[in-house]
This record gives sequence, C-alpha cells and structure tokens, in this order.
Amino acid sequence: MDYFKRTLENAIRRLATSFPVVMVTGPRQVGKTTLLRNCDPNRRYVSLDRLELRALAQENPDLFLQRFPPPVFIDEVHHAPQLLPYIKAVVDESHERGAFWLSGSQQFRLMKGVSESLAGRVGVLQLQGFSLNETAGAPDIEKFVPTTEWIEKRASVVDGMEYGSIFHRIWRGNYPALYENPLMDWEDFYSSYVQTYVERDVRELINIGDELAFTKFISAIASRTGQLLNYSDVAKDIGKNVPTVQRWLSLLIASGLVYLLYPYAQSIGNRMTKMPKVYFLDTGLACYLTRWTSPEVLESGAKSGEMLETFVVSELLKTYWHNGRQPNFSFYRDKEKREIDLIVEDAGKLCPVEIKQTSNPTRRDIRHFDILEENGMDVGCGAVICLAKTHLPLTDKVNILPLAYL
Repeated sequence: MDYFKRTLENAIRRLATSFPVVMVTGPRQVGKTTLLRNCDPNRRYVSLDRLELRALAQENPDLFLQRFPPPVFIDEVHHAPQLLPYIKAVVDESHERGAFWLSGSQQFRLMKGVSESLAGRVGVLQLQGFSLNETAGAPDIEKFVPTTEWIEKRASVVDGMEYGSIFHRIWRGNYPALYENPLMDWEDFYSSYVQTYVERDVRELINIGDELAFTKFISAIASRTGQLLNYSDVAKDIGKNVPTVQRWLSLLIASGLVYLLYPYAQSIGNRMTKMPKVYFLDTGLACYLTRWTSPEVLESGAKSGEMLETFVVSELLKTYWHNGRQPNFSFYRDKEKREIDLIVEDAGKLCPVEIKQTSNPTRRDIRHFDILEENGMDVGCGAVICLAKTHLPLTDKVNILPLAYL
C-alpha cells in the first residue's frame, strides 16, 4: 500500500524539538496512526485499542510506562486519560523533548485531560483527511493568505486540475481509506463510519438517549453545510430543544467533523448577522448524509454551490492545521444580504475571499469587498477562488485563484 506523505509531518518534527509531548488529534480514520508511525518508524509503538494494554494503562499507569518507556508513540490515548499525570511526571524529571507522541480521536474527553495534566508540556496538532496536495504528491504547502506571492508560488508547483473531476472529489471525500483502496465502495465506507461514530464514540462520550434522533441531527447539519446556522430551525427539524442542538453540535465540533465560521468580530455598523456559518469538514460524509448518491447528481443539484464552498473552506483550513497553525477566518453578511464568503486575517490585514462555481469571475463578484475599506478596515490582497484554469489579476488588489492551487 502506497503512503501518501502528509503536510503535518513537518509540524510534528518541529514541535518534537520544542515540547516533550506531541499530540495529534482528529476524527476517526483520517490517518493519525499511519502518519506518526511513518514520521519515526523506529519509535516504540503501543496501541490502547488492544484491550489488555488498555487495562494496564488504566489500572497501573506507572507500570505501563515502565513497560513502554520513551521515546514512545501511544496510540488512542483517550482510552486511558489516567496516563497523562504519569507522563507529566516522567517528562518533568527527564526534560527530554519529543519523548512522547500521542494520538486520539475523542477530543471531547482528551483535551480536558491534556489541559489539566500537560499544560505547557504538549504541542497539539490537528489532522484532517487528505488534502488535494497530499493526494497529488505535493504536500508542502504554506498556510493560505491570498497574496500575489502565495498564488505565484503555488502556480509554480501545481500541474492543474481537470475540473470535470472536481465534483467526484467533493463527493468521494477525503478519508485515506478511499484512496489507499480505490475499490472501496463509497456507500459501504460511509455507512460503516456513521454507525461506528454514533454507536462507539458518541455512546462513550455522552448519554444521547435517542441515537435515531442524533443521526437525524447529523443529517440536518450536513444539509445546511455552507449556510447560516439557525439553531431554532434545526431544533424544529429534529424535534429537540435548542440547548440539545447546541450540546450535540459542540460534540461534532470537538470530534473534528464540523467547523463553525463566525461573522467578523469587530462590528461594522449594527446590521451584521449574528449567526455563524456551518461547514462539514469532509464533503463525502456530508454527501452521504444528505443522500447525494453520485457526483453527477451532486453537480447538477441545488446544493452544488454550498458543497463547493464547503470543500474550499475545508481545504483552506487544512493549509493552517496541517502546518500546525491556527486560522483567523471569519465572514461578512448584513441584513441587506451583502456578503463576503471568507475573510482571512493575517498580519493585521483583512483579506476578502469569494468562492464561485464559475471559470470566469467578474468584478461584480467582488462588489461587496469595498464594504471593508468603507468602514475603515486595513484591507490586504483579495481573491476569487473558482474553476479558472490559471491565475489572473481581477483588479490591482484582487486575483482570480484557481481551486487547483489550494
């Protein structure tokens, strides 16, 4: 089986020179184990999916760490949060950098234990499914800022993309199993994934009480990907109250399945929306949950624009997370429905971005960018991310950016 080199490898090695503990979190089946084992094939490896090792870690953490001393990679560490204070004691005594590598899927439980036991001693990284660059064999990409320099650097290393295949990529999603085994059936994979997530992870984390309602809730959120999120509407759809919707949504966010994009924090007048936009971080999973059964049906359907936007936002987030950086993203929308899809804040400047399902954007597509300058904001370079074949200037500050460059 071929190994797809991951962008996050560089960040893992960087943090391992600064912190005694490096932890990689992310949803199930995004390749955390494969990534960490390939980063250091000679490192001692132990998985807490093995029940006898899990029991040892839970019941006798001190003996477990004697049996598996550093340098060690402990996989699925969320099964034994009892280990974390003992790891703290070991690293406080040895001061060895990169001594422990940890991975875990259940961020809801895991991060609480980490913040209590390993604060200041752990570098935390987030992994998502494959990016376009990783499956193309070109994983080295810098965090996205739509400057001319960033775009031209990408143009020098990107071969381009046949946009006839883009909706196949959006529909198939980004889980490694679907690329490492091209014969993997799409519906079989996602059906199993949803069942595992609901029946295993959710049941362990919180007492849902009604698993059917929770599955309906996940589908309701998937149907709104790329849109403003109205909690009351979701509650009405699934027959639950708003606090339940908010609690369940926090679980999807903590599990790395969903991302909320909030309106630009500094008030620009008093007519801005207060609602966030919601994005599923894997479009294949969103397509499965909303019953888009083929790329052709998706591309011609009413949700194609929202799915394209969801895919682009997910790819942009990966350029940050997979480099070990945190994005400062927001959006603009007011009561007159004037909207800027994405605002990237970098070095004190606001970079406006539009995402369009077209190969020939016009100045009309960026007509709302002026709102930022009109309200005294320091505005940097902007971009229209679209299905164009090559990058071109649209104005002196805004570039047409092919989706293939992401």
